[in-house]
Amino acid sequence: MIRVKDDSCDFCGVCVSVCPTDAIELRESVLIIDEEKCTECQNCVYVCPIETLEYVS
Repeated sequence: MIRVKDDSCDFCGVCVSVCPTDAIELRESVLIIDEEKCTECQNCVYVCPIETLEYVS
């Protein structure tokens, strides 16, 4: 599962742009990860410039 580590997300949208299944959405200054769509590829974790996202097994 991919999750937001803390409230440090600056909502840059980089993670949204690399998600191959459109599982990440920015809505009203909230990062939403749809666990049903997420394939846990971790692209979003790797590209996050401030390391806000993490993979939790």
